[in-house]
Amino acid sequence: MPTELPRECRRLLHEQDGVISARQATAAGMPPTAIRALVRAGRWRAMQRGVYAAFTGKPTRAAELWAVVLRAGADEAVLSHQTAAELWGLIDDPSRVIHVAVPHGHNPERSGPIPGVAIHRSRSIERARHPARRPPCTRVEETVLDLVDCARSFDEAYAWICRAIGRRRTTAPLIRAALRERARIHWRRDIELALGDAEGGALSVLEFRYVTGVERRHGLPKATRQARVRQTTGNRYLDNLYPEYRACVEIDGTAAHPEDEQWRDKNRDRWNAVHEGIETIRVGVPDLLNQERQCRIAADVAKWLSSRGLKVGRPCGPGCPVRLPEVLHARYDPKVHPVTGGRDRWGWRD
Repeated sequence: MPTELPRECRRLLHEQDGVISARQATAAGMPPTAIRALVRAGRWRAMQRGVYAAFTGKPTRAAELWAVVLRAGADEAVLSHQTAAELWGLIDDPSRVIHVAVPHGHNPERSGPIPGVAIHRSRSIERARHPARRPPCTRVEETVLDLVDCARSFDEAYAWICRAIGRRRTTAPLIRAALRERARIHWRRDIELALGDAEGGALSVLEFRYVTGVERRHGLPKATRQARVRQTTGNRYLDNLYPEYRACVEIDGTAAHPEDEQWRDKNRDRWNAVHEGIETIRVGVPDLLNQERQCRIAADVAKWLSSRGLKVGRPCGPGCPVRLPEVLHARYDPKVHPVTGGRDRWGWRD
């Protein structure tokens, strides 16, 4: 580091991965002529308009992010959306576009566009900003809700929640608290309900579809999610365990269960059956793609559980293959529920 640089300038370069803005440098005591001399000498180089790197060679990812933040406004801008998700470890590869949030009314592109950067405007940026992360970015809960709000489908929105909780970056209660602070957000009602399932252990979109589309819609008992079973090789976690039935439903997603590891799943199923008396059936991606297939799975699970204990299950509507337990002697009617006797969305009467 050049010794002629002011102390404050050296401190900023150290904290900002070798990147500094012209405004910061002049405020630290460097005249504009000194900045231009360093650039002409090749000791500094421009990374963004009015932002310089005090090194040669390829810049690091952190230096690139700092350059964009300083270009957008050092005191106002924060990294957000997919870029903040990158910093929080919610995605594994750097986002191609760098996302920056700025206060509503602030226009960092007045002096020209910023290539490769998406600008988001926020009225609550001070609440969203993490107090300590450098480079500055949104809090992890705010990052998740930003991604939820711009998701193209509810499955995509729920996947962000699952990833944040599953990777232990935050918890369902903290996301729920952040959600209450937002005046407007897409999927609000669905997200409020889904957070309860995520908190209960449904930490993938497929598991969420099983809980809502198979189990809850068809009156099946509530399973214990991610139930721990001790085995000789260590602890194992079962997706949906019905302890009173000694039965388990495992959700086979291609990411969690690649073909070359499926033998481990089969060995675990055999161990559970022999040593714990737990019988397992597996549900794959095609079984949960739509309501018709979910109904067929529900019919199989209801019949399977009923053969091992208390009779369970109810059809979700006309044409559903799930059969009511014989002890209820119920028939479809658009008024009263077969178990509670009250009205519900599907409508049943004894």
